[in-house]
Parts: sequence; structure tokens; C-alpha cells
Amino acid sequence: MRLALAAALSLALGLASPALAQPPAPRQPTISVMGTGEAELKPDFALIFVSVETEAPTVAQASAANGTATERVLARIQSLGIKREEIQTVNFQVLKIEPPTEKMNLSRDSKDEPSFGATHRLRIKTRDLGGVGKLAGEILASGDMTFQSVSFGLDRQEEGGDKAREAAVRDAKRQAEVYAAAAGVALGSLIEIRDGTAQPFEPHAEMRMRASMAKGGESVPLVPPATIRYTANVQLVWELAPKP
Repeated sequence: MRLALAAALSLALGLASPALAQPPAPRQPTISVMGTGEAELKPDFALIFVSVETEAPTVAQASAANGTATERVLARIQSLGIKREEIQTVNFQVLKIEPPTEKMNLSRDSKDEPSFGATHRLRIKTRDLGGVGKLAGEILASGDMTFQSVSFGLDRQEEGGDKAREAAVRDAKRQAEVYAAAAGVALGSLIEIRDGTAQPFEPHAEMRMRASMAKGGESVPLVPPATIRYTANVQLVWELAPKP
């Protein structure tokens, strides 16, 4: 019985050994390239952000005062040619305002009580890009609202990102062809695509600073960008083949 078992085991190992001895299949060489692309499109609208701020002894009074001030602001903005539906609330908050520390330390009998500040942030949308500076100046001339910032946007957001992605793919393919030609090989099948980011790039900081420094009633020197630039990146992987 032992001899039969040993013989069977020897036969099984003998049959398996050729398969175990086979070398692994050669790995297909590949090339991975990161491509970047840009696209520029003309903006369709401008967004101006303003805030209405009020302060009162209680939350209810601060909120009520802010509501009254906001109604005046809405009337003022609409008188400048902006439709009501183009004005939206971004956020509204009421925060407790503590009296200054030095006042609190003057006397333990100080009757200074904390007050409450209400802030209503509004977004104004306009398609009159050439009139953005004048609109910002009119806002600065108003005592009921504070100019915060301005940005520019597109109705067709996806178009900018898609054009940038297309440019990124072309860039990746160009790079891969250059590498392959220099290495004496050819590009084979495209086997992997890794999507990157696609987003607009628009500097706002300088516009915000200039607007805050302008005098009320004057046109703010805001120059809308000729285009909004979108950037995207993508990673592509190809198999490499012998050069024909």
C-alpha cells in the first residue's frame, strides 16, 4: 500500500512539474503620460456680493432692523436696473457681540451688555459686463450695504471643462508619441484613462481690493476678463508595440 501511494505521488509530481517549470508570460510594456489642457471662453455674467449689517440689543431687534435695511437695499438695487429674481440670499446670521474687553475691566459695576449683529449676504447677478464698475460704485455709495467682491461666470460651465479635457487628451497623446518615437517603439492600444480635475481659474483678489478702496458714487475700475480660463489634466496609459 505504501509503495502504491509513493508511486502515485511520484507520478502526480512528474505530471505537474512541466507546468510549474514554465516561465511567466512576459509583461506587456506600457507608457503612462499625464496631459494638461486649457480652454478659454468669454464670460456671460458677473456676480457681485454685498452684505447688509445691523446691530441691536437683542436678536429679535437685530433681525428686524436687518429686514428693514435689506428692503431698502433691494429697492435700491432694483432701481439700478437689476431684476428682483437676479438678487439672492447667500446666507443670513445673527451673532453675539461682546463689549470691548477694556470696558469690561474698567469697573465691575459696568452695565455694558452684549449686543447682537445681523449680517445678510446677497448675491447680485448682472449680464451687463460693461456696467459692472458703475454698479459697484453705486453700491459703495449706499450706506445700507457693503461691497464685498465680484466674480465672473459662464452659463455653459460644462463646455469649458470639456474643451479643457479634450486639450489634455491631445497633450497626453502628443507626449506619448514623442517618448515612443525617441525610444524606437510605437503606441499600441490605449488601456487606461484616469480622469483629473477640470476647473475654472479666475483671479478675484485685485478686483476685491480696488473695489474696497474706491470712493462711493464713483465708477469702480473693474475690467471684466476677456475670457475665463479652464484647466484640466488626465492620465493615459498605452501598451507599447515594436515599431513597424
